[in-house]
Amino acid sequence: MSLTWIYVLFFISGFPALIYQIVWQRALFAIYGVNVESVTIVVSAFMLGLGIGSLLGGAVSKRAGLPMLAVFGGIELSIGAFGAGSLHIFHWAGVYTAGASLPLTGLLAFALVLLPTTLMGATLPILVAHLVRLSANVGSSVGMLYFVNTLGSAVACLAAAAYLMRLLGESGCVTAAAACNFTIAGCAFAAHWLFGKKASREPAAASQPDSTAAQSAGMIPFPVAACLAGLSGFIALSYEILWYRAYSFVSGTEARSFALLLAAYLEGVAFGSLYSKSLCTRFNSSKDRARVLSAVSVLLIVANAFGFLVVPMLAYAVRWVGYLVTLPLIALSAGLLGAVFPLLTHISVAPDSRAGSRLSRLYAANIVGSTLGTFMVGFILMDHWSIQQISVFLLLLGLAMGAAIQVRMLRNGRRFAMLASVAAVALAAILTEPATFGAVYERLLYKDRYPTAAKFAHLLESRSGVVAVDPTGMVFGGGMYDGRFNTSLADNANWIVRAYAVPAFHPNSRRALMIGLSSGSWAQVVASLSGLEHLTIVEINPSYLSLIPQYPQVAGLLRNPKVSIVIDDGRRWLARNPDRQFDLIVMNSSFHWRAHMSNLLSADFLRIVRRHLDPGGVFYYNTTDSGEVQITGATVFPYALRVMNFLAVSDRPLVVDKNAWRDALVAYKIDGQPVLDLSQARDRQALSQTLAMADGLAQPESAAKALMECGGTIRLRNRDKRVITDDNMGTEWN
Repeated sequence: MSLTWIYVLFFISGFPALIYQIVWQRALFAIYGVNVESVTIVVSAFMLGLGIGSLLGGAVSKRAGLPMLAVFGGIELSIGAFGAGSLHIFHWAGVYTAGASLPLTGLLAFALVLLPTTLMGATLPILVAHLVRLSANVGSSVGMLYFVNTLGSAVACLAAAAYLMRLLGESGCVTAAAACNFTIAGCAFAAHWLFGKKASREPAAASQPDSTAAQSAGMIPFPVAACLAGLSGFIALSYEILWYRAYSFVSGTEARSFALLLAAYLEGVAFGSLYSKSLCTRFNSSKDRARVLSAVSVLLIVANAFGFLVVPMLAYAVRWVGYLVTLPLIALSAGLLGAVFPLLTHISVAPDSRAGSRLSRLYAANIVGSTLGTFMVGFILMDHWSIQQISVFLLLLGLAMGAAIQVRMLRNGRRFAMLASVAAVALAAILTEPATFGAVYERLLYKDRYPTAAKFAHLLESRSGVVAVDPTGMVFGGGMYDGRFNTSLADNANWIVRAYAVPAFHPNSRRALMIGLSSGSWAQVVASLSGLEHLTIVEINPSYLSLIPQYPQVAGLLRNPKVSIVIDDGRRWLARNPDRQFDLIVMNSSFHWRAHMSNLLSADFLRIVRRHLDPGGVFYYNTTDSGEVQITGATVFPYALRVMNFLAVSDRPLVVDKNAWRDALVAYKIDGQPVLDLSQARDRQALSQTLAMADGLAQPESAAKALMECGGTIRLRNRDKRVITDDNMGTEWN
């Protein structure tokens, strides 16, 4: 069979693999939450499954006489079969494992993705074993296969961001991916049937004794190569985590931003692998191996220098031209790092009958390093170091790796010159860090308004995200507006009047749940409702807890005996506490188009919320003016009431009593102090304006412009809008 057709098949196989990863991760996040613990577990489970698959594929590749193309076809067929039913499997597992502890969550996530990711990881060593028989060049085979497969994944990222996720939804995407797998399997079986016997008669590549790779390559021992592969994987994935933080902040965690970042990253890895293939073909004799090792060291040094510059370049670029223009820099850095692995295989894996097996161990080491990079940076270092410090650490680690390789190869004089050059680069990075990373988050947030906008008064970085507060008390979470520190109805700077509207339609709250804390302003108002017995708050980012005591308006919240605060994902917490019931659930959620927001706005989530409401209970949440969000709430619940851009939904009629509302506002106290002082004209005006919000209910002809609107006109006005589901993901990909 022509090598071209093998490359085409492996290119296409990269497409469904990436689609599955995007969709399956979303499905698992919906089950186990999008807090950092669940995200780390799910991503690690994917990576480890690939590593195990690599080892198993290597073991299979050693079996003489096995038709590798047919084996490859069987693997693709199995992946497609699992993929076609995967969402049903995940849903079934979610029902029976909701509320699992964190360790059990890890085991469940790993179990759910173990089979398909193991199969995916097995394909590379199996095809390498097949190609080495034809080319007698391990590095060239790995480089080309890496190129076509990773390029297929990069194309999948672009297609997902531009069309697939928006048009097909989750179920449609996995159906399309499964169809690709079945097509690949059919082509592989056909190729084996047509060309299998001919291929088996072709002379095998000149085999060498099945000794260690070091003896055959004469360059570096296999354990050293495995260590370098692991470290290069560690650095590459660590940079990806770092870059994702910066790009999600600058884009406000827009769903497409990660897909575009990943596409640039994979495209870089793909063309880096293609470049390594040319080097492996050019330097294929034993005497050329030193040049290949030298190329590895240079690639590590240059790649880390460019990787270090990505974040500061992004911070400067967004002021003038936008963040997308920096994606080529990510592709360049990732490409230089991506060229390392095929080159390492070239100088440590002999082109003999055990090439696939050794390649699988090297690939597994690379995946283990990548998993550790994800865990160390995303789960540990981000809780202790800033983005600047992590960037410097990764730069120094990469420079040290490159320098160590050169030191082993060069003579004393040139060795000293190399060490001096690397030390100079490291020192320059450390000394210029304040300039390159100065006000980096201000630049990313304010963009063309920097430097006229004020410097942050507070900046908190943690593994859960980035929280910033400007001098006026405006809060930004993940690069987007997240409220203000204000509970004054007269000021109403953060439209806090929406919180004070609760007594208008639900005057007798006893047990309340709030999903999301942020500045604590809403929580302070809800906790002060007359007659409230207890308020449970579920917040995903603990950084807010260190900010609240610094602002007198909300500081009393943390001392309130009626308030309990839990750090968790809101949807996950509800699943873990199926017996908790409330008569009021409040959620001041963020913009409807942000990544994973449909997990909190979908009809599926609303049904979960409904099970936690007492009869007559109310769910009151932010629609951020989305017609889709409004029609979804008004469809799942029989009764609805819009208050500005908030929506109250219930299984019983929602009636606004202006007189009772006025009495509640006049009597409202926070920390023992009245909210309104009616001796002040400003407060009297605030009360009058607040109560006037209900006047629009008597004018259905102008309901769309009114500050309050009943469910009937909400449904009529949004009748052409789509109901949000977990599957269609709302407006996240629009």
